[in-house]
Amino acid sequence: MHVTPEELNAALPHVMAAPKDRAAISMLCLRPAYNQRRFVEKISVTPEGGIPGERWSSRPWLTLEDGTAHPGIQVCILSKRVLDLVWRNREEVLHPGDTFIVDMDLSEENLLAGQLLQVGSAALRVSDVFNDGCVKWKARYGTAAKDWVNLPENRALRLRGILCSVERAGSFSNGDLMIKK
Repeated sequence: MHVTPEELNAALPHVMAAPKDRAAISMLCLRPAYNQRRFVEKISVTPEGGIPGERWSSRPWLTLEDGTAHPGIQVCILSKRVLDLVWRNREEVLHPGDTFIVDMDLSEENLLAGQLLQVGSAALRVSDVFNDGCVKWKARYGTAAKDWVNLPENRALRLRGILCSVERAGSFSNGDLMIKK
């Protein structure tokens, strides 16, 4: 059963009460192909290649004018509070595929586009690309969950998470902190 609009709206204060900085990351996830998830303990990243083994460089959902993968979508980060709210049937419904989960406020007010984030030894830059949740988000977590992230009054809250480019190569592991720089 999917989350209802009433449950989503009632949970919004809790979602927005997440820490503003220095939050532990978890559920590191690789997406080697469509609808495939591989959970790992450590991920390495580079500005040129994003995450090795990910489909970003070979089959991105957003490209630049020259057809190359948009660097602003190399890393996807989702709020733990949103994930816990919408992902109810973890046995039968696929994980959304975000690179990692963090219990942190991902809103524009807290993380402006261009904000640098230290994660392990890597540095990420918050992209200005809005994550509106694809049709798969709607199919897996329900129409209400898709509509909720796209409500005009919720867009700046980035409830579907943030997208980032890799600013400095490095690696991060489950339990590392995401720190605003």
